[in-house]
Amino acid sequence: MPWNLEDYPASFENLDPLVRKKSIDIANALVDEGYSEDRAIPIATSQAKEWVLNASDEELKSYKRASKPSKTDSHESEVNTDLLNNDVLVYFEGEEWKVRTKNAKQADTTFEKKHDAVERAKEIAHNKDSSVIRFTKDGDRQN
Repeated sequence: MPWNLEDYPASFENLDPLVRKKSIDIANALVDEGYSEDRAIPIATSQAKEWVLNASDEELKSYKRASKPSKTDSHESEVNTDLLNNDVLVYFEGEEWKVRTKNAKQADTTFEKKHDAVERAKEIAHNKDSSVIRFTKDGDRQN
C-alpha cells in the first residue's frame, strides 16, 4: 500500500517531519520493488534517519521544499539499495565507538561504551535483515 503525508504507517507518527517524509518516499520505493510492508517500514525508517543525518544543509533545504510524497509517485531511484542489505559495523575511532553501515560515508551514531554501540547496531541490522560486524579497539575483527 503506498503512503503519503496524510496516510502513513503509525510508526512514522512521532518521526521528525523531514525524516517522516523521507521514510514515506523510501518505504513506497521498497514496496514497489517487492518488499513486504513489514520489512519496508523499518528499513525506510533507518535509511531516512541515516540520510537526514548525512545530508548537507542544502540537500535538507531542497528536500524540504520538494513536493510531498504521493501514492502515485514513481520510485525507480529513491533508495540506495547498495546500502540496504549491507552489514552494520561497530568500531572504535576518535575515542568513541561508532556504528556505521558498511560502505556508508558516515557513522550512524557514536557511543562512549561499546555495549551501547553494539545494541544500536543490532537494532539497525535487524531492521535491514543484515549482520553486525564488531571490531576491537585495536581494529581487529571480533568474532
